[in-house]
Amino acid sequence: MTTTTVFCTVLFLGSACIAQGTTRPKLSGELRNDPQREEEFMDWGLGMFVHWSIDSQLGSVISHSMDYASNDYLDRYINELPRTFNPTSYDPDKWMSIAKLAGMKYMVFTTKHHSGFCMWDTKTTDFNIMNTPYGKDIVRQYVDACRRHDIKVGFYYSPEDFAFMFRKGVPARGGKAAGRVQEELIAYTKKHLDELLLNYGEIDMVFLDGGHKEELTQYVHSIAPNCLVTRGEMATPEQRLPKTAIPGPWETCFTLGNQWQYKPTNEDYKSGTQLINMLIETRAKGGNLLINMGPKPNGEIPTAQEERFRELALWMFVNDEAIHDIRPCVNAGDQDAWYTTSKDGRYVYASLVGFTDPRSTGTTMWPRSKRKEIVLKHLVATPDTKITILGQDDQQDRYTARHDIEPRLQQTEDGLEISVVRAQRLYNNRRWPNAVVVRLENVEFASEK
Repeated sequence: MTTTTVFCTVLFLGSACIAQGTTRPKLSGELRNDPQREEEFMDWGLGMFVHWSIDSQLGSVISHSMDYASNDYLDRYINELPRTFNPTSYDPDKWMSIAKLAGMKYMVFTTKHHSGFCMWDTKTTDFNIMNTPYGKDIVRQYVDACRRHDIKVGFYYSPEDFAFMFRKGVPARGGKAAGRVQEELIAYTKKHLDELLLNYGEIDMVFLDGGHKEELTQYVHSIAPNCLVTRGEMATPEQRLPKTAIPGPWETCFTLGNQWQYKPTNEDYKSGTQLINMLIETRAKGGNLLINMGPKPNGEIPTAQEERFRELALWMFVNDEAIHDIRPCVNAGDQDAWYTTSKDGRYVYASLVGFTDPRSTGTTMWPRSKRKEIVLKHLVATPDTKITILGQDDQQDRYTARHDIEPRLQQTEDGLEISVVRAQRLYNNRRWPNAVVVRLENVEFASEK
């Protein structure tokens, strides 16, 4: 067995990436994301996605109900839904406070989804937020709130436009007549990008979701050189994680339930534990997690979604050191423990997910004051290795002898065996369903010959 120090942090698996469809898109021109800004992006780790439009009133899938819809349905969608959209409880500061508490460093807001409805004061179409009872620029308020709370500003923008197609007498996704309107649609799209990227100050990132991404990525870079393009230039797997670590930067986006937009009934939400474990695995594999929030039609965060974000907030309050400003290790880990490393290579963080239960049955919850022994088969101790549990005071000499909370470690043939006690009281029932994170200083990774 040979060892590799934690300074070798990024694992490049080109062939595996191709197999998973997670390679970077090929760009049509020379303009690219600023590499320094991409490094910053990799530091952030966690963001909030927001899907919200006029059809949230119906609780339907966002925009896609227009695909293969009858002319009567489309006419009502475009002409009736704006008349009743009045989100009087929209308060982006409340969104930001939840996001900030949960450890989110950036937010990505749907300025225009495939329907074509614009959530800002555009001069290109009447199908926008100013022609609703609400009558105020939602994007402007969102951007201002991000800056007040020091959250990076992201725009989702769809180059597809089903309302545009309807007015041209073309099916939502173009159909046989798609070619005759594409150049006009691209020109229309560029006017939108001009408004969004030039009228609201510097925007940190754009997520392009639809056709013509190669051309539009180049256009974004030409008018806003400091703006990162995520989807369009980065690998952005959706609703899935790659099987192995992939070169950064990359980003995965997930729904909290099974729908992007607000779904008042028949929804099935992920548990807080599932959300936390998904974040841990994403970071171990070198990516950022963009987790979705779908506001109610009045602008409020649904209670069930807020509950998940607050469970994440508690975990991040204790363990954010293992999520922000880190890089992947030479070995990402496995289903029992995932690894990240501090950027300077000093620390390895082992997130112990093997004692969590995403189904919330309680059978694998870690009781308070219970000692667990775990073998970290990928790690090798050195004479200077030290062990700490994040958020917990492990100094045995500060407590009576009956409270044996000191973490211990020993090297075995099978790997680095650690023995740790979960002593911090986070829940009143003294049971904890979520990962405990161990910080290891001066440890090395094992690699087979």
